[in-house]
Amino acid sequence: MDEAAVPVGTGALRGDARARPRRRTSVIGVIGELLVTAGVIVLLYVVWQLWLGDLIYGAEAKAESESLSQQWAQEYEPAPLPTATGDGGEPVPVTAEPILLPEPADTEDFAIMRIPRLGDDYAFTMAGGVTRSGTLDKKKIGHYPGTAMPGQPGNFAVAAHRTTYGAPFNRIADLHVGDAIVVETPGGWYTYRFRTLEYVTPSEVEVLLPVPQAMDVPAGTPYITMTSCSPMFSLAERIVAYGVFESFTPRTAGGELPPSLQAVS
Repeated sequence: MDEAAVPVGTGALRGDARARPRRRTSVIGVIGELLVTAGVIVLLYVVWQLWLGDLIYGAEAKAESESLSQQWAQEYEPAPLPTATGDGGEPVPVTAEPILLPEPADTEDFAIMRIPRLGDDYAFTMAGGVTRSGTLDKKKIGHYPGTAMPGQPGNFAVAAHRTTYGAPFNRIADLHVGDAIVVETPGGWYTYRFRTLEYVTPSEVEVLLPVPQAMDVPAGTPYITMTSCSPMFSLAERIVAYGVFESFTPRTAGGELPPSLQAVS
């Protein structure tokens, strides 16, 4: 080819390209890129665990609990309610005594907790035991073995996550004095009323005594004790919510809910 036919500057560009060294990938650069990628993955995992995951797990847990409630309603076999005779000889209903339930086996579903203050759709299945793998990480509220059962004199003590796995006790600190804490079972509803919150160290197991924080005091009143971690995303302390038993409402063929399940403002 004639040199005159070569476009102006082509030779210079080729020479520069040959002279410029190829960029080499350094070990430090590769490590840096891997660390950035790992950081993004960790961030996405945290967002999933602490926000998106809880929304999905919470919705699943509530749907499962409602399905269990419907199953109990369908399987219900009505029994005659106790009655007494009034002054005019007419029969009048007698206040129903709580049905005393056997303690559930580890991981066995036995109840559903409903708290109107935390939403009309608040419903989480309750199961025996408080291990993470068996009960708590299954989006459920666990029953401390050896403590009382619903409506029974003593301390009905339960635990649940405050963050992750549906976070059943995420808003436990939002309860108001007098709020209903309702435990639904196949036979009816046990209504407790919230009284107070307390913050303790993980070693203060006295909150699980038959009368919470009262050593060697016989229980004559049914209590409920709800425990979870505090502060949020920490294991440093425990937040404890206490309630006192108010009433038992037996399940009826008509499926009427107890007044305590009415929404709150």
